[in-house]
Amino acid sequence: MAVIDPRDVIEEFLDSHDLEFEKKDSDTFLITLPGEKKLQTHCALIVGDHSLSINAFVIRKPDENEAEVHAWCMAKNASLYGVAFAINDVRDIFIVGRLPLSAVTDQEIDRLIGTVLQISDASFNPLLELGFAHAIRREWAWRISRGESLANLDAFRHLV
Repeated sequence: MAVIDPRDVIEEFLDSHDLEFEKKDSDTFLITLPGEKKLQTHCALIVGDHSLSINAFVIRKPDENEAEVHAWCMAKNASLYGVAFAINDVRDIFIVGRLPLSAVTDQEIDRLIGTVLQISDASFNPLLELGFAHAIRREWAWRISRGESLANLDAFRHLV
């Protein structure tokens, strides 16, 4: 039985789904996922010796209510498939996951990437609201004072 290289499976999947990606090296695929609320989610698929990991940036460290932001993320973790919210050493928020290499198939890549895209997009506004409400209010006031567009802040109108 021929062994299928997970790198080939990943590259074929990304090509067939017209996802924007680049190969950083032979084991790392940098992907840009399009969204609606979070316009882009940047993630990496990394083929290791025994597993495939996925890492996606969600938001930087919250300016405020950090404990509430983390509690919100931890509550969401229970319902996620194959991934979980995590923080890095500077407390930025990511979505991370890992699969054994033997489980790397089109279906599993689709599930992982789909979960990352869905949770990143759906959680973006709630996380911004919890962790950056004061900054959003300041930005709103600054734009009003200069006659700037509020279009991309409209989801936060209820905060002002």
